[in-house]
Amino acid sequence: MSGGRGQIIFLNGTSSSGKSSIAAELLRIMDEPYFHMPVDAFHAMRTRQEYEPGRLTEILRRTWMGYHRAVAGMAAAGNNVVVDHVLSEPWRLRDCLGQFVPEDVLLVGVHCPPAELERRERARGDRPAGLAARQYERVHAHGVYDVECDTGTAGPEECARRIKESLPRRGGDTAFQRLRSAGWGSPAR
Repeated sequence: MSGGRGQIIFLNGTSSSGKSSIAAELLRIMDEPYFHMPVDAFHAMRTRQEYEPGRLTEILRRTWMGYHRAVAGMAAAGNNVVVDHVLSEPWRLRDCLGQFVPEDVLLVGVHCPPAELERRERARGDRPAGLAARQYERVHAHGVYDVECDTGTAGPEECARRIKESLPRRGGDTAFQRLRSAGWGSPAR
């Protein structure tokens, strides 16, 4: 934690990549208190009505923007947060870069082979078929991380340990700082 602000461990990966399992393990092994704030929890809070596609798109955008601000607020109040998110659209990353203090964010790429994503998606049964495949290329398009994990070869415990071990080694040059410097924080991108 720096300057009284909380640390944000930002898990980014496709649906069914293992983010929630890693987050649960992080909560178990971290020495300081952390809050798991998955984006899915914010979607679950919304009323369950049918909306026309254009209106639904705007509702979803506002939900994600509110989620980013809620995470930023928790961290600003000194709380450590584990974010479980899908940066499948560039504007989401830009919005996060504008809301979070870059030095406080550990950006984690959660990868998983496509065949395993498909298998997990089928086993879950609560995601549209092909969702992870549609997100696969876009989620990691920015290409910059502080830490990366492959849940096809490592379990949640190993990934969480690797993330925890990387926290003390963090310097001033975070992935969020590099992305801002590269222009990702600019609305024009």
